[in-house]
Amino acid sequence: MVHYHRYNQWRKGEHAEEDEGLALVCINSGFYKRKRPKLVSLLLLSLLSCSLILLPHLFCSSSAFSLLYSFVAETDDRVIVDMDVNAPLCSSISNGTICCDRSSFRSDICIMKGDVRTQSASSSIFLYTSSNSSKSIKEDEEFHHEKIKPYTRKWETSVMDTIDQLDLISKHEKSATHHQCDVTHHVPAVVFSTGGYTGNVYHEFNDGILPLYITSQHLNKKVVFVMLEYHTWWIMKYGDILSRLSDYPAIDFSGDKRNHCFPEVIVGLRIHNELTIDPSLMQENKSIVDFRNLLDKAYWPRIRGLIQKEELEALSPSSGTLLEFRKDVQEAKMKKPKLVILSRNASRAITNEDLLVKMAVRIGFRVEVLRPDRTTELAKIYRSLNSSEVMIGVHGAAMTHFLFMKPGSVFIQVIPLGTEWAAETYYGDPAKKLGLKYIGYQIMPRESSLFEKYDKNDPVLQDPRSISEKGWEYTKKIYLDSQNVRLNLARFQKRLVRAYQHCKKMDTLHHHSH
Repeated sequence: MVHYHRYNQWRKGEHAEEDEGLALVCINSGFYKRKRPKLVSLLLLSLLSCSLILLPHLFCSSSAFSLLYSFVAETDDRVIVDMDVNAPLCSSISNGTICCDRSSFRSDICIMKGDVRTQSASSSIFLYTSSNSSKSIKEDEEFHHEKIKPYTRKWETSVMDTIDQLDLISKHEKSATHHQCDVTHHVPAVVFSTGGYTGNVYHEFNDGILPLYITSQHLNKKVVFVMLEYHTWWIMKYGDILSRLSDYPAIDFSGDKRNHCFPEVIVGLRIHNELTIDPSLMQENKSIVDFRNLLDKAYWPRIRGLIQKEELEALSPSSGTLLEFRKDVQEAKMKKPKLVILSRNASRAITNEDLLVKMAVRIGFRVEVLRPDRTTELAKIYRSLNSSEVMIGVHGAAMTHFLFMKPGSVFIQVIPLGTEWAAETYYGDPAKKLGLKYIGYQIMPRESSLFEKYDKNDPVLQDPRSISEKGWEYTKKIYLDSQNVRLNLARFQKRLVRAYQHCKKMDTLHHHSH
């Protein structure tokens, strides 16, 4: 479930976090994070001191590279010079280095490059490297030690407390003799957690699948995924997508006791915004449309199999689906636009859904009512929505499936009382970025089942924002768990007619383009 109030807190604190900034400061053979000073003189003094320390190793030390990589010049507290304004911290590091980017409010990400070895028993990942220091180093001495929880809701303390922590440790290469490789990989690894809110389709895509794409797509499938809190059902559910992101089987970090060795390990996932991708932060300017194209490639082999099976069953004389199959084919030939209603059985259900279906048919749609649950195969949902022109649903996690629709399609989101901001932020705005025509339908108090429970002047009906400001538990209890919708069909019809006209316009444009 989306936690609205916590996200609101993040939005309020976002600019402060960005203004604060983080810089890398070199120390001996490593570096640590610190806040960037406000005064230019302090920054220059730090850089000068660091340069003097590293001068003898300027062109051979990995620390020198880190120093150069992180250098910025400032005027009036604003960054005006950077080596690459779009490149995230730690996007390029030298061998023998651990680099952690903790500048994002949403997630931390650390990169280890060189001789990297896992050790699940101690929840650690080790980097073995030589030392450039002239002082004697004890064989088991740590050069650098970082702690990280690789999950993308860093600001949400309650859920982060449930995420397993990893220790990232840099040691002298001599100590590697006591830590032998059981499995040697020749491609990088990406380590992340499938814990937290996993089990909710919004969080599975927003906190997991999309960040995994953002973090790994530049590796062109030459990457091994290593998972904390590994779930077999998650692997099965998203196996089609994972196969488009990696050529290798995923590893259960805790369950696989072998020591795995990699040339590079990325711990944590990058995340941009709600259910979307910022092309300016991606190699080759990849966007959410590119992600959807990947979904197309992931699901079509399975969908083709489903279609062939249905065709064979429909052609069988004993099949009871023959007439239905012929009807679907006939309506498709008549170019009736397809409308899918994502139906809810629990709270936030449309109680006059049957009348909505009849009205949509009268307008000219062929209608499918889809009732997905946690066990519904994603390929089947994708097939249904990918072949539709319009999707209707009441605000909730299932609206995440707008990602399965073709750009140019129509997404109508019914917005219950008390969910206006969340509906637009989590689904409305991201849908527009995918290229969908988004229509938000904000219900009136009389269309809510809450109208029968509260006085017509009660703030629950007249001022939902004041209720939501009391905290997440109020929003959840009143507006999410205890509210159904009975649509004013005369009012809602205007949205359906607008959607129908859009479909016809898109169909005409499609024919002219061919």
